[in-house]
Amino acid sequence: MAPTPHPRDQDPGEPDDRRPPFPAPNPHDDLDAYPGLPLEQAEQRAYDRGWQTVRSLPPDAVVTMEYVAGRLNFTVADGRVLRCWMG
Repeated sequence: MAPTPHPRDQDPGEPDDRRPPFPAPNPHDDLDAYPGLPLEQAEQRAYDRGWQTVRSLPPDAVVTMEYVAGRLNFTVADGRVLRCWMG
């Protein structure tokens, strides 16, 4: 009888209906509303909507692919949000 593989050893491409698309807890928010906002306004909006961490990065910043639940990332230039993504 073959041993059952540990979940971390399974192909990450295999679907798992029990796993949400993003780890909790992430607030329900409209990420398309952030680009174009001044940084201070975007940060305040993010915290008001329940994001635990807000990270601002310059364009072309080198970042790790580590996903952090509850974190919202901004690419910022000239004091305005250019791009927004969770994790």
